[in-house]
Amino acid sequence: MSLVHDHEQTIPKHAVASAAMLVITALALTTLVKVGVLNREAVPALVRTEAHVAPAVVRTLSFSDRADGAVVVRDVTTGETVRVLIDGVPGNGFVRGVMRGMARERHSRGVGMAPPFTLTLWKNGTLSLDDKATGRSIELGSFGPDNRAAFAALLPGGAA
Repeated sequence: MSLVHDHEQTIPKHAVASAAMLVITALALTTLVKVGVLNREAVPALVRTEAHVAPAVVRTLSFSDRADGAVVVRDVTTGETVRVLIDGVPGNGFVRGVMRGMARERHSRGVGMAPPFTLTLWKNGTLSLDDKATGRSIELGSFGPDNRAAFAALLPGGAA
């Protein structure tokens, strides 16, 4: 009986070759985009501008925390309370999560919650939330129809 055995660990050559090809492909595509051979991914705001897509519905909103943990959404123009977002109600969690992210970005830049946000339904059907205080814009359709609908419900008449 022999007690000698091999402890050498080897990586299969085809796995190393595949990984190398993946890295080379990623670097080549990045280089082609950087030098202008390939176009960058479309930026929705630029696409809308180039296509002259106008807003269909615009609402300027403020979001404020209530002592019980709810978030009050107000139309800045009219002063109307649009909705009170209570945790546990379908759709409210997504809106609250997005707004927490926006508030975190404002806080990191030293901006408070006073400047309003702009919710826009565009004539091409896209829906965006813009924060002019930070320059951040979120395309809400990219989160799926249910999450998009949670924000669309904040438009006059729940448009969209």
